[in-house]
Amino acid sequence: MNADDLAAERRKQRTFKKFTYRGVELSALLDLDTPQLMELVTARARRRFQRGLKRKPMALIKKLRKAKKEAPAGEKPEVVKTHLRDMIIVPEMIGSVIGVYNGKVFNTIEIKAEMLGFYLAEFSISYKPVRHGRPGIGATKSSTFVAIK
Repeated sequence: MNADDLAAERRKQRTFKKFTYRGVELSALLDLDTPQLMELVTARARRRFQRGLKRKPMALIKKLRKAKKEAPAGEKPEVVKTHLRDMIIVPEMIGSVIGVYNGKVFNTIEIKAEMLGFYLAEFSISYKPVRHGRPGIGATKSSTFVAIK
């Protein structure tokens, strides 16, 4: 291969895919106001925003802003704990670290751009998944039988 082919190959390796949410780049998403963001999200999230952000979600956003501002440059912000599992992730929350309560513990979640429009609860499972194929005592007729010596 000649030098031109090698240079082209290196350029291909270095290009990163820019994140877009429904055709809008991340930098533009951060500048959107609520009505413009509402046009991009799903119908359920749109309805939620139309009905207005209540006191608790606004308090969470304020805490996230404060944690981001106090964090040193290049570092992750402090964990902000919350019970608000029904909070929809908005562009302002990207980069924050949130502890979402699942009924037992706070699961730490780092908000990424791909999480936009999802609920916080979707990243903090509240039940222990069923593990099939492991019968316990009393599950079958043979497992209840105890041999007499």
